[in-house]
Amino acid sequence: MKIALIAHDKKKPEMVQFATAYESILKEHQLFGTGTTGTKIMEATSLQIERFKSGPLGGDQQIGALVAKNEMDLVLFFRDPLAAQPHEPDITALIRLCDVYGIPLATNMATGEILVKGLARGDFQWRKIVNPKVENNE
Repeated sequence: MKIALIAHDKKKPEMVQFATAYESILKEHQLFGTGTTGTKIMEATSLQIERFKSGPLGGDQQIGALVAKNEMDLVLFFRDPLAAQPHEPDITALIRLCDVYGIPLATNMATGEILVKGLARGDFQWRKIVNPKVENNE
């Protein structure tokens, strides 16, 4: 499965903590992330992450493009709802694309844990039908 990892500045420590806690599950999948978030996770874990630009510089849009092409299976986007974001339209567009294309999206750690535990149980096998590009061993 292809999984995007994104976090606003104040949520980056939570994302690193999350990736560390679920490293054994995440390492079985192809990971993508926005610039700084991906770097911080790779520094704290043994996970390999294909990094895009930072969110304000277009990273959210790059991930959104993969969602629109049905090339992303899960998005973990730990948002900071208490801080204004200069690229809010990009964030809204990414969330809308996840809704349009039926891509599971977690915007906080609690929902992320539920989705990742479901991933470990095999609850995402339906993605292999929706996206035939997903291989059996991913």
